[in-house]
Amino acid sequence: MKVNSFDKLRVNSNIFKAYDIRGIYPREINEKAVYLIGRAFVKFLGKSRPKIAVGRDNRLSSPALRKSLVKGLKDSGADIIDIGLSPTPALYFAVAHYSYDGGINITASHNPKEYNGLKLVREKAIPIGENTGLKQILKLAENAIVSDKIGRVKKKQVIDDYLKFNLRGMNLAALRPLKIVIDTANAVPGILIPKLAGKLPCKIYHIFKELDGSFPNHSPNPLVKENLRSLCSEIKQKQADFGVAFDGDGDRVFFVDEKGGIISADMIIALMAEFILKDNPGSKILYDIRSSRAVKEIIEENGGKPVMWRVGHTFLKEKMREENILFGGEFAGHFYHKKHYFCEAPLFVLLKIIEMISIEGKALSQLVEPYRRYFHSGEINFQAQDKLGKIKELEKRFSDGKIIKIDGLRVDFKDWWFNVRPSNTEPLLRLIIEAKTKDLLDKKKAELSALLNLDR
Repeated sequence: MKVNSFDKLRVNSNIFKAYDIRGIYPREINEKAVYLIGRAFVKFLGKSRPKIAVGRDNRLSSPALRKSLVKGLKDSGADIIDIGLSPTPALYFAVAHYSYDGGINITASHNPKEYNGLKLVREKAIPIGENTGLKQILKLAENAIVSDKIGRVKKKQVIDDYLKFNLRGMNLAALRPLKIVIDTANAVPGILIPKLAGKLPCKIYHIFKELDGSFPNHSPNPLVKENLRSLCSEIKQKQADFGVAFDGDGDRVFFVDEKGGIISADMIIALMAEFILKDNPGSKILYDIRSSRAVKEIIEENGGKPVMWRVGHTFLKEKMREENILFGGEFAGHFYHKKHYFCEAPLFVLLKIIEMISIEGKALSQLVEPYRRYFHSGEINFQAQDKLGKIKELEKRFSDGKIIKIDGLRVDFKDWWFNVRPSNTEPLLRLIIEAKTKDLLDKKKAELSALLNLDR
């Protein structure tokens, strides 16, 4: 057995989350940790000389972490395909499209600049989460042995193939010269936009396009409305047709209409479902438990089969594979497509929305207006040490409704519903309420807030 300076180190187990590995650099996640994780990943895959794609975002710590990760993978006998700067969907594409044995993207997604992390997939870009491998990898990280075979590293440029893959089947001649504002928050998705713009007849206004891992303009988290302020302002100033915001690693995308109105992701699921079902009647469409009741209704009205499932990309992708679901999305801005290897397909959604606006001759606000049938609270977080105890109290209190337990507790009534879920990483409960009227929403929000001791 080879002796290595990292052999006696231990990995901080707190960086292993439900869907990925993530922590503050260098206190929680650092070069030593990712070296050990790299070795463990090779052991976990259980293949002789596996081919593993490695990409990274543009965070300031990513180059150093990439160097140690590659060393760990090499020392355990893996061959590495280094794809360089890469939005996470491009890493997934590379693993599935080129038939690699696994892949790791170095990224902390939408987290602030001091964070970094790893997103791991196995063959066919199947995600590795807490219950599908991360726990084993944590155990292996402390015991992985350096192989006598040292792997090799080769570089590969995949972005052009990734864009070509997304553009296939698009009728570019049918697209109108729309004006679109795109905000990539100084993050790695910015590398895609100039190449994409060169393929479209549209006028693209790309803001915060310079790569800067300190994220000087705003945090790369488009779920926070404050981070969309510049995008909304630019849409109005340029009189654009709509706007788009990507998160820090490009696996989530959010849309803003021509008036500067933020469109919730579940409304985009409904819009995509109606469009997709025209050519794929009877197909299954997946949505997460936080989404508006309107999503289910739209899928059914257009001849599709709605499937509601729990929150989290690893769970949704597993469900899509299990039931051969054509398209799916979740409230947090992830959109998935079977033809994209059941992975995130943000560019596919963007291109289809351009196509819809061009063909229908309607503004984006007009396209989504028919889906705004209910009043939705959005996600409300509150402190709760005994999360499961609180959920049981609510189940007992609202036992006369339709109980659904696929993710926390969802209770449906004729004119309203609510869902309360425990956070995977914090002492928080996440609450969503939807109602037929604004008055009913306000009433139920007050009632549930009182029960949950919300300080609001």
